[in-house]
Amino acid sequence: MAAYRAGVLIGNWQEEASLEEDRLRDFMHKRERGELLIQKINKLQDKLLKKVQLSVSYDGFIHFGDTVMLLNSDNKSSAENYPGVCSSLTLAINMDEISIYSAESLPRPCGVSAVESVDPVGRNTFCILSVDGGAAGEPVRFGQNFGLGTTGGFSDQMLYLASDHKSFLRFAKKSRLQQVFLTEELSYLTWWQATFLDPQLRLESEGFPVPANSKMIITHCHTNRSLAVPRNFWTRSYFGKEYEVNCHTYLDSHKAEEDKNYWLIVTGNPRDEDGTMIDRLNPQPGGIRKNEFPEET
Repeated sequence: MAAYRAGVLIGNWQEEASLEEDRLRDFMHKRERGELLIQKINKLQDKLLKKVQLSVSYDGFIHFGDTVMLLNSDNKSSAENYPGVCSSLTLAINMDEISIYSAESLPRPCGVSAVESVDPVGRNTFCILSVDGGAAGEPVRFGQNFGLGTTGGFSDQMLYLASDHKSFLRFAKKSRLQQVFLTEELSYLTWWQATFLDPQLRLESEGFPVPANSKMIITHCHTNRSLAVPRNFWTRSYFGKEYEVNCHTYLDSHKAEEDKNYWLIVTGNPRDEDGTMIDRLNPQPGGIRKNEFPEET
């Protein structure tokens, strides 16, 4: 009988070798079908980070059917309390749980976040939708209901920005306030309105067209609360640092909304197909100049 040596196989070596072969075959099979996690992430990244051309507003107003970005403008109070916070954030599809996403579709419902990038791509561009019979191309007016649908690079799927009353099970993860999410069902929960920034002029502004690239409040019709980015709640995702978005009206001592609730509906730059009006309105740091719109052509 031969003496034991280091090269002698002992234990369940045959079963382990068989399991290793099965794992290798499974890996090769998934790779061929594009089902590996890294392949799914790459496909999602290609779709969600694909450049999108924004609609150009030649009359200076927002219209039904426009492809736009929603930008939360400079928050002075956050900049003082939280040094290093980006001055401009755009609403975007949340990628906090990218590992469970399918390469072909987004989960339903899906979260939203605010990101520091202001370049128009699939994940941070939205389409202005009519919910009360307004025709495509007509200007959206203050006090008029509209919807916001994702572009996202998925041609057969559109999700709608929505919110609902806070409940024991449904709330924003960090702030514990009213949650904002994306859903596949177009309902009253997906209806929004543009509200004039100055509270003293809101009654007079009702029915007037909503200007593009100008600060406003975006109010949720069902709960009468405003879309907001508090900027002191954030998480790390596959794409970096992302800020929580909630639906809450932040009021100052004068009972007016704080800049956490300030939004701009950003359109494209007519002089640059890949640019936005933010590039044109901000040639130098110092904020967006109000009432500056593209020239008519």
